[in-house]
Amino acid sequence: MTEAEKIKERDDAMIQEAFEHLLQTYALSNHRQKFDIIYKAFHFANQAHKGVRRLSGEPYILHPIAVAQIVSEEMGLGSTSICAALLHDVVEDTDYSVEDIRNSFGDKIAQIVEGLTKISGGIFAEAASAQAENMRKLLLTMSDDIRVILIKIADRLHNMRTLGSQPPAKQYKIAGETMYLYAPLAHRLGLFAIKTELEDLSFHYEHPDEYNQIKQKLEITAANRAKIYSNFAAPLEPKLKELGIQYKIQERVKSIYSIWNKMQAKKVDFTDIYDIFAVRIVFEPKPDVDVKKQCWDVYSAITDLYKIRPDRIRDWISRPKANGYQALHLTVMGPDGQWIEVQIRSKKMDEIDEKGLAAHWKYKEHGDLNENVEEQTELDRWLERIQDILESPTPNAMDFLDTIKLNLYASEIFVFTPKGEIRTLPQGATALDFAYEIHSNVGDHCIGAKVNRSLVPLSHKLSSGDQVEILTSRSQLPHWEWLNFVTTAKAKTKIELSLKKQKKEKIKIGEKMVEDCFEKAKIENVTQLLDRLLAYYGYPKKEDLYFAVAEKQLELPENPLKMLKQKSDNFLLKYAKKAFNVVTPSKEKEPLESKIAASTEMLDAKSIDRKKTYILDEEGFQRNYIAAPCCNPIPGEDVLGFVRDDGHLEVHKRSCSEALKLKTRFGDRLISVAWAGHKAHSFPAKIEVKGIDRMGILNDITQVITNDLSVNMRKLVIDSDDGIFEGVIEVYIHDLSDINNMVARLQKIKGLQSVKRVE
Repeated sequence: MTEAEKIKERDDAMIQEAFEHLLQTYALSNHRQKFDIIYKAFHFANQAHKGVRRLSGEPYILHPIAVAQIVSEEMGLGSTSICAALLHDVVEDTDYSVEDIRNSFGDKIAQIVEGLTKISGGIFAEAASAQAENMRKLLLTMSDDIRVILIKIADRLHNMRTLGSQPPAKQYKIAGETMYLYAPLAHRLGLFAIKTELEDLSFHYEHPDEYNQIKQKLEITAANRAKIYSNFAAPLEPKLKELGIQYKIQERVKSIYSIWNKMQAKKVDFTDIYDIFAVRIVFEPKPDVDVKKQCWDVYSAITDLYKIRPDRIRDWISRPKANGYQALHLTVMGPDGQWIEVQIRSKKMDEIDEKGLAAHWKYKEHGDLNENVEEQTELDRWLERIQDILESPTPNAMDFLDTIKLNLYASEIFVFTPKGEIRTLPQGATALDFAYEIHSNVGDHCIGAKVNRSLVPLSHKLSSGDQVEILTSRSQLPHWEWLNFVTTAKAKTKIELSLKKQKKEKIKIGEKMVEDCFEKAKIENVTQLLDRLLAYYGYPKKEDLYFAVAEKQLELPENPLKMLKQKSDNFLLKYAKKAFNVVTPSKEKEPLESKIAASTEMLDAKSIDRKKTYILDEEGFQRNYIAAPCCNPIPGEDVLGFVRDDGHLEVHKRSCSEALKLKTRFGDRLISVAWAGHKAHSFPAKIEVKGIDRMGILNDITQVITNDLSVNMRKLVIDSDDGIFEGVIEVYIHDLSDINNMVARLQKIKGLQSVKRVE
């Protein structure tokens, strides 16, 4: 047997094994057994992808099979979804068309496959908006069949599981897209387990060191957690048995990304996260007994044993979350003196938590009489909001993904209309959000609101249980500042649409004012002068100039031509100030003219080999690359490179919020970069200290920083009150090791309770 024949035999065995596993999973499901069409889809896809391999080296067909496996096993979907998953890349990657799929598998599977197929070009025109355009198409199709987005999430999950074969820059792009959009979508659709895995995988590729550190700490503390759990569960189990229910009680450890995210948000260490694990009680409800009552019976059994923390009760049974999530949460003081969160749920609630919408369908199809109709309508309302956004014309693709992403993670509040109808809004929603939730015309003409019969402004934040009455006026129109105090995607989209209409009218007025000015000054070459005015005032388009004139943001001189001649010398400097935003420490101020000259020497990053990791050496700083002012990365931190429009290389922290948008919008312009040693340039950093005040402690702190470590201290602010002090120290350091060393040394000072870097 030749080597080629051996490889083919091995590949065929791998493919057959994967497909057999898929069939076994499907056979164990509650769906109608439609094996024939699954066999047909597999053979069709296998033939279409024949001879093609992934970057990992394995046959390509293993990817569609893996996606179908996720769809079947982890989402619980049926034969239509399995077939669409097997065929999802056929139209995009082979010579087959959607019509070929339709002829062989019917309209429904063809429609789903078409929704999953990426498109070339689109309404936005800009190449950078390909991801936005594809997501828009996905969401449009989703409004007709939710399975499109479910299969897309499954596709992304398998891509993330096999991301290691991709080059670093591609990893950052895909991980960024996943964290920015796919994980929130999975959350909103109730796919909690998948959402958690997507977040952890993204975090693993973007911050491998932090990921491994937390993973290691979880392993080290596992034995202690097991002891705490055992001490908590042992006395509780007899109590639960007294209720006469079948149940399982288990420990659920917080995900690595969730732990890291909480550490960042709370600015605390791993040891300070008290809710690293929770206890989950899942029970099989008794027939003919209200499930809600049984949940509260379990609650009573727990609180008979342990003291409850009143501010941590969450009743998601009486009013489910918008993604269908139901459970009763409480936090109690365990026997080891630690707060422990307990989640109580029925078996059905648990399955809906794990499999989201797919589980809803399962119970709906099987005619579950206890199905909560309201939780279905909340999901339907969310889909309607998405549809509403998609139907609004939005030529600005750069804002599109932000608009869709808005509220995907938001917690809900429940407010009432004057007639007592309940409306669900994201936490932090304002009276104006509520107005647009009622109707776009009500929002556009809103002048105020009455909350619980008291008059409040449009920006008033609502709370659960509020009763809201909207006040309107026909003469009212949306203002730009309204965008600052709305939180819902629907309100934001409707306001922007109305403002665009108003802006068009203003542009017409401004154009007439500019024409009158030119005519009065007897200017003949109008086009040339208009171009010069745009450059002088810094407006990219003439419509922007017209709008500014109409809004009286600028006043045109009587003779624009004469004004331009007089100020031509100032023009270059004015333009340069806008074009070159070079950030340097205050002690290194340099004339703007030298910055302009230096910028012409900047490396053209388009010439960099993007398949290799670009080394950020010290000699190239501010010449071959610059540090992004939005996050000010320092040597040693996890970073990535971004090629700007002008071709220059900008370095961002991988965790930077702006970098997250760049990964989603401009993934093809990312470059893998790595720091070399930096010992000449200094970077600003802040350290926060807290502790118990004593005589000489300030002297000890400054002694370590300036004398022992020879670090230049820029600023020191200390405040002491009732024997406790806290402060912020600003220093100049060379790289991450400098600040880590400083934190470690300061922590050894007697009386200092907390020392950490402030971003």
